[in-house]
This record gives sequence, structure tokens and C-alpha cells, in this order.
Amino acid sequence: QVQLMESGGGLVQAGGSLTLSCGVDVPPGCLLAMSWYRQAPGAERELVARINSNDGTDYTDSVKGRFTISRDNAKNTMYLRMNRLNPEDTAVYYCKADFEKQCIMAVRSLTAWGQGTLVTVAS
Repeated sequence: QVQLMESGGGLVQAGGSLTLSCGVDVPPGCLLAMSWYRQAPGAERELVARINSNDGTDYTDSVKGRFTISRDNAKNTMYLRMNRLNPEDTAVYYCKADFEKQCIMAVRSLTAWGQGTLVTVAS
């Protein structure tokens, strides 16, 4: 199954910034949409932001104006720039990739998840 490679988590003070990245090794044209989810302790996993193959984006209300999702299609890599972080943003952040149906033989599953990266925002 396709592996997603995340990086960029860590500890930051409230008001600070972090950038997460998520790369995926798939054949050209197979990557459809990519998303960031997060799961805080004791909470459900929630969608944070999503970017489709045409660079259309969606954000959950709590991060609008503070987080920016982007992707580099040449590198099959997605980024999440997080500004003005607050303690409520503390969570494990997961990237998710959706693949084109015609690529099923190459990717084995139409969805793949990263292992998660911890973001801790200290007050």
C-alpha cells in the first residue's frame, strides 16, 4: 500500500507558526485530493483542510484565516502552513490522500493515511 510521509510537527508557543508537509510516491496523474485531519486527546478525528486536484480548498471554520493548505503537484507533496496557533490546535495531525480510480492497480487502495505528526501548542 502507498505510504504517506509526514513531517513538521513539534512544540510551539501560542501565537507561533508551524508548517506540516506530506509527500506521497505515486505515478503521475494518480493523486486526486489531499487532506489534513487532526485528533485531539479524547476527541474525534476532524477534517482541518482539503485541497483538490484543481487547487480548490476547504477549511474547517476554526482554522480559516490562520491555516493555509497548498500542494506541489510536481513533487506530490502537500503542505499546511499554520499561523497564530493556539492551545486548542494541539493534536495529532494526519494527512490523507485520495487516488484516481484508474490507478487502483498501482495504489491498491483509493485512500491512504499518514502515520500522524504531533503538534503541541503551549500557552
